[in-house]
Amino acid sequence: MSIARTGICSLAATAVALLLCGTAAAQDAPRYIVKFSNDAPGRAALAAAGGRVVLELGPQGAAAAHLPPQALEALQRNPHIEYVEADVLRMPFAQSVPYGIPMVQADQLSDALAGNRKVCIIDSGYSLQHEDLAPNSSSVTGTNVAGTGNWFEDSCGHGSHVAGTMAAYNNGTGVIGVAPNGKLKMHIIKVFDGASCGWAYSSSLVAAANLCQSAGANVISMSLGGGSSSRTEKNAFAGYESAGILSIAAAGNGGTSSGTADAMSYPASYPSVVSVAALDSNKVHATFSQENSAVELAAPGVGVVSTVPFGGTHQLTVNGNTLAGFATEGAAATTISGVNGTVVNGGICDSVGAWSGMIVLCQRGTVSFAVKVANVQSGGGAAAVIYNNAPGDLSATLGTATSTIAAITLSDTLGATAVANVGASGNVVNFVAFPASGYEAYNGTSMATPHVAAVAAVVWSSNPAWTNAQVRQALQASAEDLGASGRDISYGYGLIRGKAARDYALATFGGPPTPDTTPPVISNVTATAITSGKPGRFIVSWQTNEASTTVVALTPGGTTSNATLVTSHSVTISGTKGQAYSYTVSSTDAAGNTSTSTVRTFQN
Repeated sequence: MSIARTGICSLAATAVALLLCGTAAAQDAPRYIVKFSNDAPGRAALAAAGGRVVLELGPQGAAAAHLPPQALEALQRNPHIEYVEADVLRMPFAQSVPYGIPMVQADQLSDALAGNRKVCIIDSGYSLQHEDLAPNSSSVTGTNVAGTGNWFEDSCGHGSHVAGTMAAYNNGTGVIGVAPNGKLKMHIIKVFDGASCGWAYSSSLVAAANLCQSAGANVISMSLGGGSSSRTEKNAFAGYESAGILSIAAAGNGGTSSGTADAMSYPASYPSVVSVAALDSNKVHATFSQENSAVELAAPGVGVVSTVPFGGTHQLTVNGNTLAGFATEGAAATTISGVNGTVVNGGICDSVGAWSGMIVLCQRGTVSFAVKVANVQSGGGAAAVIYNNAPGDLSATLGTATSTIAAITLSDTLGATAVANVGASGNVVNFVAFPASGYEAYNGTSMATPHVAAVAAVVWSSNPAWTNAQVRQALQASAEDLGASGRDISYGYGLIRGKAARDYALATFGGPPTPDTTPPVISNVTATAITSGKPGRFIVSWQTNEASTTVVALTPGGTTSNATLVTSHSVTISGTKGQAYSYTVSSTDAAGNTSTSTVRTFQN
């Protein structure tokens, strides 16, 4: 069984203009800003001292560079260097709203009641070390599974990305999730481990879902899948459905976009599971998203920015230009020093070229990213740099393939700058630091799934008495119809809409009952001695206006008796003849409202 994810540290700058992907440079020699008093000899001195320039500051006559410790003092004394200062860190103080949040109407839903619902996430773990996930510590729990490590650590980032889409905290930094106020309960089952997230068996998934059920989950979220059905798995999810659980899974990333049905993916394609397709920010079906008759709902799954437990540097430096890009999922990482080579133009890289030791520029289009990178690798290239053929940033994946060379992506404008510098020496860095509080843009039906799972839970929290079938019906009936009229193989019923689903459910199935705040009425409280051969005994009687739990307390002696659940009550008390007693009658109804009578005194 495989999971689908894209991007190792690819950040959608259009969505999060100022977010940093991490502090990878801290893993290398310290970084400084070097100000030149004489440009050419100053630069020569910097190079001779072993400095590695990572960013040019032309208007300031300076450069940012990593300096070995022994070089710092020598450069500070050099007459061609005006000064050397630490290149101090700047972290994001802004918080952005990923485009998917308003698209699914999560911004129109209150998560104030979300604490009465629990979503179980079966994935690669949850990074409690992340600045946007740690504040949820009081509402997130998990179960350790043998062989996968701690549930509260995430070595590959997929599970943390999913969890961030659900519940990244509204703390003024990073991003926010569908339920951003720490109310939604989450339970984490970690089935994938390792930097690549690895894989698991269908039996592992069933065992994990069993743990979800034991933990009291209302919703199970699975951003994973595989191509073959399992009878055991199918029966298990049918059982969870019968138990009142709503299971939601990714439709799969093996789409052909041919207009005909793709293969099924499981568990998404079982009748008891909601299958989720992916859309882009324009509500257009993603080319990778599988199309088949099981697709039920659609949600944002292209360039979804969320939380990951690592950060990094992904850039091409050429002729003094540092062009910041994004990682390509599946491609090899580099050290912070990167790889060097002459920059050449490979066109669309749809065939193998003579590129030994070179950095090859590949324009997006015609063939897949995996084919482009494979051609560069086969041609001996040191690294591939794929740039967009349309305005904006580019997020790329090799799918199920991997490469032994680094590959990054650039926007169309930065790609044009790179092409303008063909023939110059370049450097490509594709470096990842772990752990860190990073933010990345991922593609996949894996990213669409948590939108649906979290919206379902928040909608359901409006009335926990609704059944899983009623919530599922509300999500279907309220979805925004896209593509062909009615349910279709690309969008299912359409784009999930949180507010519309809640409104539909309230109108169709009714809201929670109005709380009973009226206390019981107690009347006709009397005490009567029993004189027929039963000295010391007496009867306390009273009436209430409704059936309720009733109690009489006696002083002295503290005798307490529970009366039967009827409106007229009497309790026989065994006291001492001639003793004066005070007694109090109280009545508590089914809603927990309590009334207490006036304390009365009786001497038998």
